[in-house]
Amino acid sequence: MIYKNFQDLKLSQLGMGTMRLPVTGEGDANIDEAAAAEMTEYAIRHGVNYFDTAWGYHSGNSELAMGKILSKYPRESFYLATKFPGYDLSNMDKVEEIFEKQLVKCGVEYFDFYLFHNVCEMNIDAYLDEKYGIFEYLMKQKENGRIRHLGFSAHGSYDVMKRFLDKYGKHMEFCQIQLNYIDWSFQNAKEKIELLKEYHLPVWVMEPLRGGRLASLSEKDTETLKSLRPEEGIPAWAFRFLQSIPEVAMILSGMSNFAQVEDNIHTFETEKPLDDNEMKTLLGIADKMVNGVPCTACHYCTDHCPQELDIPALLKLYNEHTFTGGGFIAPMALQAVPEEKRPSACLACRSCEAVCPQQIKISEVMADFNAKLKA
Repeated sequence: MIYKNFQDLKLSQLGMGTMRLPVTGEGDANIDEAAAAEMTEYAIRHGVNYFDTAWGYHSGNSELAMGKILSKYPRESFYLATKFPGYDLSNMDKVEEIFEKQLVKCGVEYFDFYLFHNVCEMNIDAYLDEKYGIFEYLMKQKENGRIRHLGFSAHGSYDVMKRFLDKYGKHMEFCQIQLNYIDWSFQNAKEKIELLKEYHLPVWVMEPLRGGRLASLSEKDTETLKSLRPEEGIPAWAFRFLQSIPEVAMILSGMSNFAQVEDNIHTFETEKPLDDNEMKTLLGIADKMVNGVPCTACHYCTDHCPQELDIPALLKLYNEHTFTGGGFIAPMALQAVPEEKRPSACLACRSCEAVCPQQIKISEVMADFNAKLKA
């Protein structure tokens, strides 16, 4: 197992995410604890020492299951991370209540790592609002030793992350972002890493395989990568990409079965960053995979929109929503947008289309976006 230095700790570069544990029956609430325990035992035996859970994972049962499973191991033998669930605005005034319950659910007296969960457009104002006392309370728990290291995760834009860091950055110790070779450009992850470098924050990675999307590729792309590294599996390319980014300290994988644990641990026995040609090839594959609306954000359209819609921002969210096949990121971001500025407000007047250099049928895209959001 590869280890990375974080302050005075040595963290396994592969961390076990617990958002996609094996389940029994329909839905995700009923965790197969025997299978999860077997996966955890194998991970620990092969050097994994970082386990990431959260209040809302598996309908609230992930913390319970992992607390029970990890209770069989010496507390000092693993690092446990969980998060304050600010993705739900109704939780903002419940930080003490939730934190105390999390300690009980996980069966621990302290958390090694604790995060502001999912800093994004929807909740940034609330996270920055001192009336909720979230930051103050979590800093107090850190002073009391019940939080050893404090950080945040973010699905929001660069600008949202900048607002959070401008207020709390000097107190943060790490940041967890969605990072993979698709989102290097698609979600501006490269620019987000540069921002985190300014604050000297190491990067924790979530969604390294884009929810499994990068676990398998087309036959043509597979052949291309196999010609470069015949021995490398396709999922491993996503991890090798991350091993090529110096700022990345922790890579979380939400493994769903024993085979995935075995395969990932095998990958992390070695560190094999990509060379320049391999990186260029992989990013070229990523660009072809996205194939979204070709907006260059020139903003010619916005000057001609009678509704004053931020069309480039909406088109970017449309690309994300379409590529992901739905998901929560676009709907979450739109919650922070006034209703009269959402895709549904488009009049289909086509004034924007008359000046679009890319000749995008913007009115049709907005109609399709609105329909997808309602589906």
